[in-house]
Formats: sequence, C-alpha cells, structure tokens
Amino acid sequence: MRNKKSVGENLRTEYLYESYFDETEKVLMKIRKTQQENILKAAELVSECIKNDGLVRTFGTGHSHILAEEIFFRAGTLAPVSAILEPSLMAYREAIKSSAMERLEGFGKIIVDYVDSDPQDVFIIISNSGRNPVPIEVAMEAKKRENKIVAVTSKTYSKSAPSRHSSGKRLMDVADVVLDNCGEIGDVAVKIPGLGQGLGPTSTITSAYLLHAVMVQATSNLSKIMKEPPIFWSANLPGGMEKNRKIIDKYRNKIRNW
Repeated sequence: MRNKKSVGENLRTEYLYESYFDETEKVLMKIRKTQQENILKAAELVSECIKNDGLVRTFGTGHSHILAEEIFFRAGTLAPVSAILEPSLMAYREAIKSSAMERLEGFGKIIVDYVDSDPQDVFIIISNSGRNPVPIEVAMEAKKRENKIVAVTSKTYSKSAPSRHSSGKRLMDVADVVLDNCGEIGDVAVKIPGLGQGLGPTSTITSAYLLHAVMVQATSNLSKIMKEPPIFWSANLPGGMEKNRKIIDKYRNKIRNW
C-alpha cells in the first residue's frame, strides 16, 4: 500500500509524480467548476473581435510567453492571433536579464505603441503572479486604445504579494475578464518533507487548458454567424496547407510575425 503523507494535501510519497498528477487534475477540475462564466465571457470578446476583423493579441513574459504562442499559428485554433514576442522578455535567451526586464516600468508602453493595435483587437495577457510591471502596463496601455483585456492568472498567487507596479494594481485589476488558473502560491503542486521549495508547476498546463477552452468556444460562436470561421488546418494532413493559404493571404499583412 502506498504511503500517503500531507506535504501539501494527501500526497503519495513513494512515487511523487503520481501526487503531481493527482494535484494537477484537482486544479483542472476546479477550473471546470469555477471558470465557466469567465470562459464564456472571454470567448464572446474573441468572437466579436474576429467578427469585426480584429486580431487577438497574446502576450506573456518569461515562461508565460510559451502560452502566448500556444494559440498562435496553430492547427485546430483560430488564425487571427498575433503573438507579441519581445525577445528581451523571453526565458530562452538571457533568462536572468529577462526576469529583470519584466519589472521595468515604461517598457510595456513601448511594446503597445509598437504593436499599434486597432480598437476592435482583444489582448490576452498571461501572467501567473500578475504582479510584474510589464504585463500590467501592457494591459493598461492597451485599454487606453479601447482594447478589451483578458487576463490569465492565478488569483490566489496574485493576492499573496503586493504588485510591483507603481500604481499598486495587479493584472487582474486591469482586465475586463479574468481567467483564474486556480494555481497555488509559488506555482507548485507537491512538496518533499524537509525540502523547502515545492515542485511541479501547474500554470502551463492549466493556462493552456483555459486558452484552448476560450478558442474552442469562440469558434463555436463564430460558426453560428459565418460559414467557415478562420481556423488553421493541419499542414501535415493532405490538403491542409492549401486550405490554410487563403487564411494566410487574408491576414499576412496584419500579423507581423507570420
């Protein structure tokens, strides 16, 4: 019989990865139980944006840039998505510097000014802690341009520490819709007795779960008002690239990083 000990809650310590599976599944179930209304609201913003020929602009710093790319230029999701991928904010290069850069006030305004969004565009901004200045400032500056803001964040984590932005606001305070990934403080799922640092982040899995839920629902909304919503087909299936060509031709001049 496996020995269960409370290192967080009911954690199996013989095979700790099973505890990670258990805890992550609990978070996903919590999302299903608590985030339906927010998913529907976010999907409505996305479908209205695309119906009005706007773009969904995704943004995240550090590991959250992975999530900005999760729904960008991908088969099985909506095509009019422009990921804002600022190299100095990404963890794949000069990670220590990128952590400092995401705390630099003023940089978010530069990013939004460069993007030069239209009012019908929607920003989806991902920040697990929701407290660093650049994601908050991107949201603030985009709102000045009349863009709607969807935040993907952990409310629990965000409330656990003060904002690093001079306004005192967190990302969730600026957003029109908040998608709570229901993660724990520190973004860990399990602990080992005697080891102070927890293990097993959940935010990438849970935030991707939320993002795809929104895009699936938004596509469903669009299917009721247009014959063919602009979704990408798999280029690895016969005829996929040919179907994608029309969509690429339509949006190529609008999406800079295609």
